[in-house]
Amino acid sequence: MSYAAQHLQETIAIAAQLNADDCERCVAELRAARDRGGRLFILGVGGSAANASHAVNDFRKIGGFEAYAPTDNVSELTARTNDEGWASVFSEWLRTSRLNAQDLILVLSVGGGSLEKNVSPNLVIALQLAKEVGARVIGILGKDGGYTARVADACVIIPTANPDHTTPHSEAFQAVVWHLFVSHPDLKLHQTKWESFSPAAKN
Repeated sequence: MSYAAQHLQETIAIAAQLNADDCERCVAELRAARDRGGRLFILGVGGSAANASHAVNDFRKIGGFEAYAPTDNVSELTARTNDEGWASVFSEWLRTSRLNAQDLILVLSVGGGSLEKNVSPNLVIALQLAKEVGARVIGILGKDGGYTARVADACVIIPTANPDHTTPHSEAFQAVVWHLFVSHPDLKLHQTKWESFSPAAKN
């Protein structure tokens, strides 16, 4: 079997194992946050940070959310990292943004964060702040989801089809799942451009 065939086979296996009920629970949390006037903060590191930026666009444009990703402001991110340290960059950004009980945090992460392993400690500390102020937490996570999965109010775990490919599949499926969210009839407020040209949209 070629590598391409193997990778695609793993992708099919992961899609078949995704938990639809977990997706619906996350959608319910998103809908509740929007209905109560809360903001959506999307946190991610590395490839997940790029996904967070894309997701902010979709949630704002398609879902009508007031949504933000702290990694979109590279000046503030690097200033805080330089002056205060990497571990607190998200929590201090959220504190300055006056994170409160109306708000919702969406974490995009392969491992979900771990203080013990010193992996994505900034996610852990941000979620500790969220729990202190009563903000809700959801996640799209790989492996067992780490700290995020333990404290989240709802989360989708991306199944592992091949432990050697955990990161690429986890980050790829973050996009699959958040696009599911913003396309969900409970969240979608605005038609996407290409679909507006379809015959069904004109009927």
